[in-house]
Amino acid sequence: MIRILLNGCNGRMGQVVSGMVKDDEGITIAAGVDTTPDKFINDYLVYPTLNAVNEKTDVIVDFSNPKGLPILLAYGMENRIPMVICTTGHSPEDKENIKSASEKVAILTSANMSLGVNLLLSLVKQAAKALEENFDIEIIEKHHNQKMDSPSGTALAIADSINSALKEKKEYVYGRHSKTGKRTFQELGIHAIRGGNIVGDHSVIFAGAGEVIEINHSALSRDVFAVGAIRAVKFLYDKDPGLYNMSDVVSNATA
Repeated sequence: MIRILLNGCNGRMGQVVSGMVKDDEGITIAAGVDTTPDKFINDYLVYPTLNAVNEKTDVIVDFSNPKGLPILLAYGMENRIPMVICTTGHSPEDKENIKSASEKVAILTSANMSLGVNLLLSLVKQAAKALEENFDIEIIEKHHNQKMDSPSGTALAIADSINSALKEKKEYVYGRHSKTGKRTFQELGIHAIRGGNIVGDHSVIFAGAGEVIEINHSALSRDVFAVGAIRAVKFLYDKDPGLYNMSDVVSNATA
């Protein structure tokens, strides 16, 4: 039985994970951490800080806030507990700190925990390599009106995946407000839409002369992210120190 420490347990995703774990015989939530511990009635103890946790845990699942990353990394390293970091919006410095911490303990981080999105990353890379000489590439992402970062971490991960397959790297263009002149072939447009309760929708458009190819992924509920997080926990549980991502989980599942 894998014992999870769920950081950010009273947030929207924390509660989705809490409900899903109940149906998984291989995982249990040993304890939770949240700044509002009395917001929900959970069937595990909830602490206001990581350092207050008394229970023995095997893997930390973080659905809290990127601002808490330094405390999370320090706690995980000190206690040698693998970490599945599900938050987005990390700065370049944050990413370097995650990489450094992964030398001491296993860490899995991803711009999107959905298995489908991580398959999409592979598909767009293949498409970009095949179409790069004749097709313009644009990315459109849609999310709910409460999302803090823009563009989404997933949109940036898609752009990076595309660029990694190209002989000549594209220049990211974020929207085209007040931009005049024709679109250049070196551009890779990234556009963000915010509204309502859209869980997450990403479209990659390859537009050529006379044909358009579009690759889409739509998250219909937050369950997809919880499923991915649980799969990530099972993958990371017995791993040596190192930096892992959801592509590793997908590859492991199809191996």
